[in-house]
Amino acid sequence: MRLDLLAIAAHPDDAELTCGGTLAKAARQGYRVGILDLVAGEAGTSGSAAVRGREAARAAKALGVHARENAGLRDAHLHNTDETRCVVVQWIRRFRPRTVILPFPVGRHPDHRVASELGRDACYLAGLARYDAPGRAHRPHKILYALAYREDPVKPTFVVDVSAAFAAKIRAIHCYKSQFDGAGSAGEIFPTGQRLYDLIETQSSHYGSLIRTRYGEPFYTHETVCVDDVVALEVESM
Repeated sequence: MRLDLLAIAAHPDDAELTCGGTLAKAARQGYRVGILDLVAGEAGTSGSAAVRGREAARAAKALGVHARENAGLRDAHLHNTDETRCVVVQWIRRFRPRTVILPFPVGRHPDHRVASELGRDACYLAGLARYDAPGRAHRPHKILYALAYREDPVKPTFVVDVSAAFAAKIRAIHCYKSQFDGAGSAGEIFPTGQRLYDLIETQSSHYGSLIRTRYGEPFYTHETVCVDDVVALEVESM
């Protein structure tokens, strides 16, 4: 299945938390959208790999994505090696996405940091015709980094208006009852005394306010974004 947009995440539930609204919105816009979870979450404190796999399948349906796969790498032992790059390259060549969403390179969970570096390296290597991995060479056109829940002052390159898809994002997150019911933090989301679901809404409202909408999801790109029409630019300045 060839995809337009692929989110590569360390664990099941990471994509829902950081870019679930964007994935749901893209699917509604007619794009073919998928998620590649690198590990099954077997090292997590709550739940199990089997439970999280069922939750991930339900969450994928809630978002409306077209494909969700698991790379089968080791939870809490994720490393960027020749072996793991080869695995991810195979999936990139299989899905042939134009755009890939990766975790931000900085995070408190080692798997998140490694997933970002591993995903970026695999995106490049997948385009080398002589790279020794199954599949025909393919290199994604665009890499985006999900920027949600950052504590450091990283300004988003852009924010996606996910107001119309926010309900789908929340439904997908609620699928992970083993992880989030009663929780006040998760992954890169630090506790504030709120329920996790309320905290997600607060964060999404903040990023939405930056573009004058109800809910938003922030992204970062290393390269400068091209603008064709300065007169049609959104978001008022004054």
